[in-house]
Amino acid sequence: MTAPKEISRDSLLRQGFVLEYTTLAWNTIGIVVLAVAAVSARSVALAGFGLDSLIEIGASTVVIWELSGTGEARQQRALRLIGVGFAALAVYLLVQSTWVLTVGYHPRHSPLGIGWTAVTAVVMFALAAGKARTGAALDNPVLKTEGRVTLIDGLLAAAVLLGLALNSAVGWWWADPAAGYVLVYYAVREVREIFTGGH
Repeated sequence: MTAPKEISRDSLLRQGFVLEYTTLAWNTIGIVVLAVAAVSARSVALAGFGLDSLIEIGASTVVIWELSGTGEARQQRALRLIGVGFAALAVYLLVQSTWVLTVGYHPRHSPLGIGWTAVTAVVMFALAAGKARTGAALDNPVLKTEGRVTLIDGLLAAAVLLGLALNSAVGWWWADPAAGYVLVYYAVREVREIFTGGH
């Protein structure tokens, strides 16, 4: 007979897998939606958010791989891979935001982009909260760290949404790249904590 503690851990592991597969599915669909929206609006922000979705897919894949195995060495390798994802996200945000501000690029209005980023922000915040709780219950630093990737994904969705909405409503095309700089700080902080043993 299986001990209650083991049943509880198995249940938590299943929950972790569900959260990660849901994230994978959402971001896979999102890449297609964002590609259509980015092309129709000629929006650098939406195209960049599609790249962020690719990073999130990579991070989720790493966590699924880690949850399928055990051992501290596997966890440390998984954390480093997530750290690389954060670094790529920081570089992307820094380059994109600087380029958009420098050239004064003005995207078209995008109702599809506004709708998708609004729903994505809500979904990512919910998934991030679930990963934080499940990762804490499992005492799994990889799942907790990837939950922060998902949180930043939600924050980025909200920033892109704000930029699209302000551009559409009052012509403030610079709002989105300005918000990108704030997110660079959070991504860099996570990279530093991962690679200096903060997790």
